Amino acid sequence: MSLLAGACATPALAQHYQTDFPPAEFRARWEKLFDGIGDDAVAILQGVPLARGFVMPRQTNAFYYLSGIETPHAYLLLDGRDRTVTLYMPPRNERLERSEGKVLNADDASLVRDLTGVDSVLSTDAMRTGFPPGLRRSTAIYTMFTPAEGQGQSRHELELADAAIADDPWDGRASREGRLVQLLRQRHSRNEVRDLTPIVDTLRSVKSEREVALIRRAAQLAGLGMMEAMRSTEPGVWEYQLDAAARYVFLVNGARQEAYRSITAAGTENINNGHYYRNDSQLLDGDLVLMDYAPDYHYYVSDIGRVWPVNGTYAPWQRELLQVILEYHKVVLGLIRPGVTTDEILAEAREAMAPILERTKFSKPIYSRAAHTMVETGGGVLSHPVGLAVHDDGPYRGGPLRPGHVFAVDPQLWVREENLYLRYEDTVVVTEDGVENFTAFLPIELDDIEALVREKGVVQQFPPDGR
Repeated sequence: MSLLAGACATPALAQHYQTDFPPAEFRARWEKLFDGIGDDAVAILQGVPLARGFVMPRQTNAFYYLSGIETPHAYLLLDGRDRTVTLYMPPRNERLERSEGKVLNADDASLVRDLTGVDSVLSTDAMRTGFPPGLRRSTAIYTMFTPAEGQGQSRHELELADAAIADDPWDGRASREGRLVQLLRQRHSRNEVRDLTPIVDTLRSVKSEREVALIRRAAQLAGLGMMEAMRSTEPGVWEYQLDAAARYVFLVNGARQEAYRSITAAGTENINNGHYYRNDSQLLDGDLVLMDYAPDYHYYVSDIGRVWPVNGTYAPWQRELLQVILEYHKVVLGLIRPGVTTDEILAEAREAMAPILERTKFSKPIYSRAAHTMVETGGGVLSHPVGLAVHDDGPYRGGPLRPGHVFAVDPQLWVREENLYLRYEDTVVVTEDGVENFTAFLPIELDDIEALVREKGVVQQFPPDGR
Protein backbone atom coordinates (compact mmCIF):
# COMPACT_ATOMS: atom_id res chain seq x y z
CA MET A 1 0.00 0.00 0.00
CA SER A 2 1.26 3.47 -0.79
CA LEU A 3 1.83 6.17 1.78
CA LEU A 4 -1.28 8.00 0.60
CA ALA A 5 -3.42 4.92 0.00
CA GLY A 6 -7.09 5.72 0.28
CA ALA A 7 -6.56 9.39 1.01
CA CYS A 8 -9.86 11.21 1.17
CA ALA A 9 -10.58 13.89 -1.41
CA THR A 10 -10.68 17.37 0.10
CA PRO A 11 -14.10 18.98 -0.32
CA ALA A 12 -14.28 22.37 -2.00
CA LEU A 13 -15.89 23.81 1.12
CA ALA A 14 -15.29 22.20 4.51
CA GLN A 15 -18.28 21.43 6.72
CA HIS A 16 -17.54 22.16 10.35
CA TYR A 17 -19.86 19.50 11.71
CA GLN A 18 -20.05 15.73 11.46
CA THR A 19 -21.96 13.93 8.72
CA ASP A 20 -20.83 10.38 9.54
CA PHE A 21 -24.04 9.57 11.43
CA PRO A 22 -27.57 10.46 10.27
CA PRO A 23 -30.38 11.45 12.64
CA ALA A 24 -31.86 7.95 12.40
CA GLU A 25 -28.78 6.47 14.05
CA PHE A 26 -28.94 8.92 16.94
CA ARG A 27 -32.66 8.23 17.33
CA ALA A 28 -31.97 4.48 17.56
CA ARG A 29 -29.43 5.14 20.32
CA TRP A 30 -31.85 7.40 22.18
CA GLU A 31 -34.63 4.80 22.05
CA LYS A 32 -32.36 2.22 23.68
CA LEU A 33 -31.36 4.75 26.31
CA PHE A 34 -35.03 5.52 27.02
CA ASP A 35 -35.64 1.80 27.49
CA GLY A 36 -32.80 1.78 30.01
CA ILE A 37 -33.87 4.74 32.15
CA GLY A 38 -37.61 4.03 32.11
CA ASP A 39 -40.66 6.23 31.65
CA ASP A 40 -40.29 8.34 34.80
CA ALA A 41 -36.72 9.54 34.39
CA VAL A 42 -34.63 12.06 32.52
CA ALA A 43 -31.00 11.84 31.43
CA ILE A 44 -28.64 14.82 31.27
CA LEU A 45 -25.36 14.78 29.40
CA GLN A 46 -22.83 17.57 29.70
CA GLY A 47 -20.66 18.54 26.75
CA VAL A 48 -17.00 19.49 26.79
CA PRO A 49 -15.98 22.89 28.20
CA LEU A 50 -14.27 25.49 26.04
CA ALA A 51 -10.66 24.55 25.33
CA ARG A 52 -8.18 26.18 27.68
CA GLY A 53 -5.65 27.48 25.18
CA PHE A 54 -4.62 26.73 21.63
CA VAL A 55 -5.40 23.02 21.60
CA MET A 56 -7.62 21.20 19.13
CA PRO A 57 -11.17 21.18 20.54
CA ARG A 58 -12.75 17.75 20.81
CA GLN A 59 -16.13 16.80 22.22
CA THR A 60 -16.36 14.19 24.97
CA ASN A 61 -17.10 10.67 23.81
CA ALA A 62 -20.46 9.99 25.43
CA PHE A 63 -21.86 13.36 24.35
CA TYR A 64 -20.62 12.89 20.79
CA TYR A 65 -22.01 9.33 20.71
CA LEU A 66 -25.48 10.61 21.56
CA SER A 67 -25.53 13.83 19.52
CA GLY A 68 -22.61 14.27 17.10
CA ILE A 69 -22.39 17.89 18.27
CA GLU A 70 -18.93 19.31 18.99
CA THR A 71 -19.93 22.72 20.38
CA PRO A 72 -18.45 23.40 23.85
CA HIS A 73 -20.81 23.88 26.81
CA ALA A 74 -23.73 22.15 25.10
CA TYR A 75 -26.12 19.92 27.09
CA LEU A 76 -28.40 17.08 26.06
CA LEU A 77 -31.66 16.33 27.85
CA LEU A 78 -33.36 13.01 27.13
CA ASP A 79 -36.80 12.89 28.73
CA GLY A 80 -38.06 9.35 29.26
CA ARG A 81 -41.53 10.57 30.18
CA ASP A 82 -42.40 11.55 26.61
CA ARG A 83 -39.26 10.18 24.90
CA THR A 84 -38.21 13.58 23.60
CA VAL A 85 -34.70 14.96 23.19
CA THR A 86 -33.69 18.58 23.69
CA LEU A 87 -30.28 19.98 22.83
CA TYR A 88 -29.23 23.08 24.74
CA MET A 89 -26.70 25.15 22.82
CA PRO A 90 -24.80 28.23 24.02
CA PRO A 91 -25.68 31.59 22.45
CA ARG A 92 -23.54 32.86 19.61
CA ASN A 93 -20.10 34.04 20.76
CA GLU A 94 -19.07 36.66 18.21
CA ARG A 95 -15.70 37.26 19.84
CA LEU A 96 -14.81 33.56 19.64
CA GLU A 97 -16.06 33.32 16.06
CA ARG A 98 -13.86 36.23 15.00
CA SER A 99 -10.89 34.41 16.49
CA GLU A 100 -11.55 30.77 15.60
CA GLY A 101 -14.37 30.66 13.07
CA LYS A 102 -17.97 29.56 13.04
CA VAL A 103 -19.25 27.22 15.77
CA LEU A 104 -22.77 25.81 15.86
CA ASN A 105 -24.83 27.65 18.46
CA ALA A 106 -28.41 28.25 19.57
CA ASP A 107 -29.05 30.48 16.53
CA ASP A 108 -28.51 27.44 14.28
CA ALA A 109 -31.49 25.56 15.70
CA SER A 110 -32.91 24.50 12.34
CA LEU A 111 -29.59 23.14 11.06
CA VAL A 112 -28.90 21.36 14.35
CA ARG A 113 -32.31 19.68 14.27
CA ASP A 114 -31.63 18.51 10.71
CA LEU A 115 -28.20 17.16 11.67
CA THR A 116 -29.20 15.36 14.85
CA GLY A 117 -32.93 14.72 14.76
CA VAL A 118 -33.51 16.25 18.21
CA ASP A 119 -36.99 17.46 18.98
CA SER A 120 -35.92 20.89 20.24
CA VAL A 121 -32.89 23.15 20.27
CA LEU A 122 -32.83 25.78 23.02
CA SER A 123 -30.32 28.26 24.35
CA THR A 124 -28.38 27.29 27.47
CA ASP A 125 -29.77 30.54 28.92
CA ALA A 126 -32.98 28.56 29.39
CA MET A 127 -31.12 26.28 31.85
CA ARG A 128 -30.48 29.02 34.40
CA THR A 129 -33.75 28.33 36.20
CA GLY A 130 -36.15 25.41 36.27
CA PHE A 131 -33.81 22.87 34.68
CA PRO A 132 -34.64 20.16 33.96
CA PRO A 133 -38.23 21.28 33.50
CA GLY A 134 -41.35 19.64 34.90
CA LEU A 135 -39.75 17.27 37.41
CA ARG A 136 -42.04 15.30 39.69
CA ARG A 137 -40.88 14.01 43.05
CA SER A 138 -40.79 10.49 41.60
CA THR A 139 -38.73 11.40 38.52
CA ALA A 140 -35.19 10.05 38.59
CA ILE A 141 -32.34 12.06 37.12
CA TYR A 142 -29.60 10.17 35.30
CA THR A 143 -26.20 11.56 34.47
CA MET A 144 -22.68 10.20 33.97
CA PHE A 145 -20.84 9.65 37.25
CA THR A 146 -17.65 8.63 35.43
CA PRO A 147 -15.04 10.94 33.88
CA ALA A 148 -15.77 12.34 30.44
CA GLU A 149 -13.19 11.10 27.92
CA GLY A 150 -11.65 13.41 25.39
CA GLN A 151 -8.79 13.13 22.91
CA GLY A 152 -6.25 10.51 23.94
CA GLN A 153 -8.16 9.73 27.14
CA SER A 154 -9.72 6.60 28.60
CA ARG A 155 -11.75 6.18 31.75
CA HIS A 156 -9.26 4.32 33.93
CA GLU A 157 -6.49 6.85 33.35
CA LEU A 158 -8.88 9.73 34.03
CA GLU A 159 -10.03 8.11 37.26
CA LEU A 160 -6.40 7.85 38.39
CA ALA A 161 -5.82 11.53 37.57
CA ASP A 162 -9.01 12.59 39.39
CA ALA A 163 -7.96 10.59 42.44
CA ALA A 164 -4.55 12.31 42.46
CA ILE A 165 -6.23 15.73 42.35
CA ALA A 166 -8.62 14.78 45.16
CA ASP A 167 -5.67 13.55 47.25
CA ASP A 168 -3.64 16.72 46.70
CA PRO A 169 -3.72 18.69 50.01
CA TRP A 170 -3.57 22.01 48.13
CA ASP A 171 -6.12 21.11 45.48
CA GLY A 172 -8.83 18.54 46.25
CA ARG A 173 -11.25 19.69 43.56
CA ALA A 174 -14.18 17.55 42.51
CA SER A 175 -14.15 16.50 38.88
CA ARG A 176 -16.40 18.37 36.46
CA GLU A 177 -18.68 15.34 36.31
CA GLY A 178 -18.68 15.12 40.11
CA ARG A 179 -19.59 18.79 40.35
CA LEU A 180 -22.58 18.26 38.02
CA VAL A 181 -23.79 15.42 40.25
CA GLN A 182 -23.41 17.66 43.32
CA LEU A 183 -25.41 20.47 41.73
CA LEU A 184 -28.19 18.14 40.61
CA ARG A 185 -28.49 16.75 44.12
CA GLN A 186 -28.45 20.21 45.71
CA ARG A 187 -30.98 21.75 43.33
CA HIS A 188 -33.25 18.68 43.16
CA SER A 189 -32.91 17.23 46.64
CA ARG A 190 -36.26 15.42 46.36
CA ASN A 191 -35.18 13.48 43.26
CA GLU A 192 -32.88 10.49 43.08
CA VAL A 193 -29.76 11.10 40.96
CA ARG A 194 -28.54 7.92 39.30
CA ASP A 195 -25.52 6.89 37.27
CA LEU A 196 -26.12 6.78 33.51
CA THR A 197 -22.75 5.13 32.87
CA PRO A 198 -23.84 1.45 32.76
CA ILE A 199 -26.60 2.21 30.26
CA VAL A 200 -24.34 4.19 27.92
CA ASP A 201 -21.57 1.60 28.25
CA THR A 202 -23.95 -1.14 27.18
CA LEU A 203 -24.97 0.88 24.12
CA ARG A 204 -21.35 1.58 23.18
CA SER A 205 -20.27 -2.05 23.56
CA VAL A 206 -21.72 -3.08 20.17
CA LYS A 207 -20.66 -0.91 17.25
CA SER A 208 -22.93 -0.05 14.33
CA GLU A 209 -21.89 -0.50 10.70
CA ARG A 210 -21.01 3.20 10.48
CA GLU A 211 -18.91 3.02 13.62
CA VAL A 212 -17.12 -0.07 12.33
CA ALA A 213 -16.37 1.74 9.06
CA LEU A 214 -14.67 4.58 10.94
CA ILE A 215 -12.67 2.19 13.13
CA ARG A 216 -11.66 0.28 9.99
CA ARG A 217 -10.34 3.51 8.46
CA ALA A 218 -8.51 4.46 11.66
CA ALA A 219 -6.91 1.01 11.70
CA GLN A 220 -5.92 1.27 8.05
CA LEU A 221 -4.13 4.56 8.72
CA ALA A 222 -2.52 3.08 11.83
CA GLY A 223 -1.14 0.21 9.76
CA LEU A 224 0.11 2.46 6.98
CA GLY A 225 1.79 4.72 9.54
CA MET A 226 3.47 1.82 11.27
CA MET A 227 4.73 0.47 7.95
CA GLU A 228 6.32 3.84 7.24
CA ALA A 229 7.95 3.77 10.67
CA MET A 230 9.34 0.30 9.91
CA ARG A 231 10.80 1.54 6.61
CA SER A 232 12.36 4.50 8.38
CA THR A 233 14.11 2.31 10.96
CA GLU A 234 17.90 1.98 10.98
CA PRO A 235 20.69 2.40 13.55
CA GLY A 236 21.15 6.05 14.48
CA VAL A 237 17.52 7.10 13.91
CA TRP A 238 15.68 8.45 16.95
CA GLU A 239 12.42 7.16 18.39
CA TYR A 240 10.74 10.53 17.80
CA GLN A 241 11.57 10.30 14.09
CA LEU A 242 9.65 7.02 13.79
CA ASP A 243 6.81 8.70 15.68
CA ALA A 244 6.89 11.56 13.15
CA ALA A 245 6.90 9.19 10.16
CA ALA A 246 3.75 7.45 11.40
CA ARG A 247 2.02 10.68 12.39
CA TYR A 248 2.65 12.17 8.95
CA VAL A 249 0.72 9.30 7.39
CA PHE A 250 -2.15 9.84 9.85
CA LEU A 251 -2.47 13.55 9.17
CA VAL A 252 -1.98 13.49 5.40
CA ASN A 253 -4.84 10.98 5.18
CA GLY A 254 -7.36 13.04 7.12
CA ALA A 255 -6.88 12.09 10.77
CA ARG A 256 -7.14 15.15 12.99
CA GLN A 257 -5.46 13.87 16.15
CA GLU A 258 -3.79 10.90 17.83
CA ALA A 259 -5.79 8.13 19.46
CA TYR A 260 -3.21 8.16 22.24
CA ARG A 261 0.35 9.34 22.67
CA SER A 262 2.85 7.36 20.63
CA ILE A 263 4.55 4.39 22.24
CA THR A 264 7.77 4.14 20.21
CA ALA A 265 10.21 2.23 22.39
CA ALA A 266 13.69 1.10 21.36
CA GLY A 267 15.73 -1.23 23.54
CA THR A 268 14.78 -3.57 26.35
CA GLU A 269 14.46 -0.96 29.10
CA ASN A 270 12.15 1.32 27.13
CA ILE A 271 10.04 -1.54 25.75
CA ASN A 272 9.52 -2.88 29.26
CA ASN A 273 7.62 0.33 30.17
CA GLY A 274 4.27 -0.67 28.74
CA HIS A 275 3.06 2.90 28.17
CA TYR A 276 6.46 4.42 27.40
CA TYR A 277 6.04 7.90 25.91
CA ARG A 278 9.33 9.80 26.02
CA ASN A 279 10.45 8.76 22.52
CA ASP A 280 13.84 10.41 22.98
CA SER A 281 16.24 7.47 22.64
CA GLN A 282 18.45 6.64 19.66
CA LEU A 283 18.03 3.30 17.87
CA LEU A 284 21.00 0.98 18.36
CA ASP A 285 22.16 -1.93 16.20
CA GLY A 286 20.87 -5.21 17.67
CA ASP A 287 17.95 -3.64 19.56
CA LEU A 288 14.27 -4.16 18.98
CA VAL A 289 11.66 -1.43 18.44
CA LEU A 290 8.14 -1.75 19.82
CA MET A 291 5.60 0.67 18.36
CA ASP A 292 2.01 1.01 19.56
CA TYR A 293 0.28 3.92 17.84
CA ALA A 294 -2.93 4.87 16.03
CA PRO A 295 -4.85 7.96 14.91
CA ASP A 296 -8.08 9.54 16.05
CA TYR A 297 -10.14 9.52 12.84
CA HIS A 298 -13.53 11.25 13.05
CA TYR A 299 -13.55 10.47 16.80
CA TYR A 300 -12.91 6.73 16.32
CA VAL A 301 -9.60 5.02 16.94
CA SER A 302 -7.66 1.80 16.61
CA ASP A 303 -4.92 0.07 18.58
CA ILE A 304 -2.09 -1.89 16.98
CA GLY A 305 1.45 -2.90 17.89
CA ARG A 306 4.48 -4.58 16.31
CA VAL A 307 8.06 -5.36 17.32
CA TRP A 308 10.87 -5.20 14.76
CA PRO A 309 14.68 -5.25 14.63
CA VAL A 310 16.61 -2.00 14.29
CA ASN A 311 19.12 -3.54 11.86
CA GLY A 312 16.55 -5.43 9.79
CA THR A 313 17.39 -8.91 11.09
CA TYR A 314 16.02 -10.58 14.22
CA ALA A 315 18.58 -12.22 16.47
CA PRO A 316 17.87 -15.94 17.03
CA TRP A 317 16.49 -15.40 20.54
CA GLN A 318 14.29 -12.53 19.32
CA ARG A 319 12.89 -14.65 16.52
CA GLU A 320 12.34 -17.56 18.91
CA LEU A 321 10.18 -15.57 21.32
CA LEU A 322 8.33 -13.48 18.76
CA GLN A 323 7.45 -16.56 16.72
CA VAL A 324 5.67 -18.24 19.61
CA ILE A 325 3.74 -15.03 20.36
CA LEU A 326 2.80 -14.83 16.69
CA GLU A 327 1.58 -18.44 16.69
CA TYR A 328 -0.63 -17.74 19.70
CA HIS A 329 -1.91 -14.54 18.06
CA LYS A 330 -2.91 -16.43 14.91
CA VAL A 331 -4.53 -19.28 16.84
CA VAL A 332 -6.72 -16.88 18.84
CA LEU A 333 -7.67 -14.88 15.73
CA GLY A 334 -8.85 -18.10 14.09
CA LEU A 335 -11.14 -18.93 17.03
CA ILE A 336 -12.99 -15.60 17.42
CA ARG A 337 -16.64 -15.86 16.34
CA PRO A 338 -20.07 -14.84 17.60
CA GLY A 339 -21.92 -16.94 20.12
CA VAL A 340 -18.96 -18.05 22.22
CA THR A 341 -17.43 -16.47 25.30
CA THR A 342 -13.88 -15.26 25.61
CA ASP A 343 -13.22 -17.94 28.25
CA GLU A 344 -14.25 -20.60 25.73
CA ILE A 345 -11.91 -19.10 23.13
CA LEU A 346 -9.00 -19.08 25.60
CA ALA A 347 -9.64 -22.72 26.51
CA GLU A 348 -9.74 -23.69 22.83
CA ALA A 349 -6.54 -21.73 22.23
CA ARG A 350 -4.74 -23.55 25.05
CA GLU A 351 -5.65 -26.85 23.46
CA ALA A 352 -4.57 -25.72 19.98
CA MET A 353 -1.26 -24.34 21.28
CA ALA A 354 -0.28 -27.50 23.16
CA PRO A 355 1.30 -29.27 20.14
CA ILE A 356 2.92 -26.02 18.97
CA LEU A 357 4.61 -25.54 22.34
CA GLU A 358 5.55 -29.20 22.43
CA ARG A 359 7.48 -29.05 19.17
CA THR A 360 9.07 -25.64 19.79
CA LYS A 361 12.74 -25.90 20.76
CA PHE A 362 13.39 -23.19 23.33
CA SER A 363 16.98 -22.08 23.86
CA LYS A 364 16.42 -21.41 27.57
CA PRO A 365 14.11 -22.93 30.19
CA ILE A 366 12.97 -19.43 31.16
CA TYR A 367 11.76 -18.84 27.60
CA SER A 368 9.75 -22.07 27.70
CA ARG A 369 8.21 -21.12 31.03
CA ALA A 370 7.31 -17.64 29.74
CA ALA A 371 5.61 -19.07 26.65
CA HIS A 372 3.64 -21.63 28.65
CA THR A 373 2.59 -18.94 31.14
CA MET A 374 1.35 -16.72 28.30
CA VAL A 375 -0.86 -19.48 26.92
CA GLU A 376 -2.06 -20.78 30.28
CA THR A 377 -3.09 -17.34 31.54
CA GLY A 378 -4.14 -15.83 28.20
CA GLY A 379 -1.30 -13.31 28.32
CA GLY A 380 -3.68 -10.41 27.82
CA VAL A 381 -4.56 -11.70 24.35
CA LEU A 382 -8.26 -10.78 24.46
CA SER A 383 -7.72 -7.24 25.58
CA HIS A 384 -9.74 -4.06 25.99
CA PRO A 385 -12.62 -2.77 23.83
CA VAL A 386 -11.73 -0.20 21.15
CA GLY A 387 -13.98 2.52 19.74
CA LEU A 388 -14.33 6.17 20.68
CA ALA A 389 -11.44 5.59 23.10
CA VAL A 390 -8.48 3.26 22.81
CA HIS A 391 -9.43 1.63 26.12
CA ASP A 392 -13.07 1.97 25.25
CA ASP A 393 -16.10 1.69 27.49
CA GLY A 394 -18.53 -1.13 26.99
CA PRO A 395 -17.82 -4.68 28.15
CA TYR A 396 -17.63 -7.60 25.74
CA ARG A 397 -16.40 -10.36 28.05
CA GLY A 398 -19.49 -10.84 30.21
CA GLY A 399 -21.31 -13.17 27.82
CA PRO A 400 -21.19 -14.55 24.29
CA LEU A 401 -19.51 -12.41 21.67
CA ARG A 402 -21.84 -10.50 19.36
CA PRO A 403 -21.35 -9.05 15.87
CA GLY A 404 -20.14 -5.49 16.38
CA HIS A 405 -17.93 -6.18 19.39
CA VAL A 406 -14.60 -4.46 18.69
CA PHE A 407 -11.52 -5.17 20.77
CA ALA A 408 -7.75 -5.56 20.72
CA VAL A 409 -6.07 -8.95 20.28
CA ASP A 410 -2.83 -8.41 22.14
CA PRO A 411 -0.83 -11.46 23.28
CA GLN A 412 1.98 -10.43 25.60
CA LEU A 413 5.00 -12.40 26.79
CA TRP A 414 7.15 -11.50 29.78
CA VAL A 415 10.55 -12.97 30.63
CA ARG A 416 10.95 -11.39 34.04
CA GLU A 417 14.45 -12.75 34.55
CA GLU A 418 15.73 -10.79 31.54
CA ASN A 419 13.37 -7.82 31.78
CA LEU A 420 11.83 -8.74 28.42
CA TYR A 421 8.36 -7.71 27.29
CA LEU A 422 7.14 -8.53 23.78
CA ARG A 423 3.76 -8.42 22.05
CA TYR A 424 1.71 -8.35 18.84
CA GLU A 425 -1.49 -6.29 18.69
CA ASP A 426 -4.34 -5.88 16.20
CA THR A 427 -7.87 -4.50 16.52
CA VAL A 428 -10.69 -6.75 15.31
CA VAL A 429 -14.47 -6.78 15.00
CA VAL A 430 -16.71 -9.79 15.49
CA THR A 431 -18.76 -10.42 12.34
CA GLU A 432 -21.84 -12.53 11.64
CA ASP A 433 -19.72 -15.57 10.80
CA GLY A 434 -16.30 -14.92 12.35
CA VAL A 435 -13.93 -12.00 12.75
CA GLU A 436 -12.40 -9.20 10.69
CA ASN A 437 -8.84 -8.15 11.48
CA PHE A 438 -8.74 -4.48 10.47
CA THR A 439 -4.97 -4.59 9.91
CA ALA A 440 -4.65 -7.92 8.13
CA PHE A 441 -2.58 -6.09 5.47
CA LEU A 442 0.07 -5.06 8.02
CA PRO A 443 3.06 -7.43 7.94
CA ILE A 444 3.03 -9.88 10.82
CA GLU A 445 5.28 -12.72 9.68
CA LEU A 446 8.85 -12.17 10.85
CA ASP A 447 10.41 -12.48 7.39
CA ASP A 448 7.96 -9.92 5.98
CA ILE A 449 8.71 -7.46 8.78
CA GLU A 450 12.44 -7.83 8.22
CA ALA A 451 12.01 -7.12 4.50
CA LEU A 452 10.03 -3.96 5.20
CA VAL A 453 12.60 -2.66 7.69
CA ARG A 454 15.29 -2.99 5.03
CA GLU A 455 13.44 -0.56 2.76
CA LYS A 456 13.96 3.19 3.00
CA GLY A 457 11.30 5.38 4.54
CA VAL A 458 10.35 9.01 4.81
CA VAL A 459 13.08 9.70 7.40
CA GLN A 460 15.73 8.65 4.87
CA GLN A 461 14.02 10.38 1.96
CA PHE A 462 13.82 13.70 3.81
CA PRO A 463 16.62 13.53 6.38
CA PRO A 464 16.67 16.22 9.04
CA ASP A 465 19.61 18.62 9.34
CA GLY A 466 22.70 16.92 10.58
CA ARG A 467 21.96 13.49 9.04
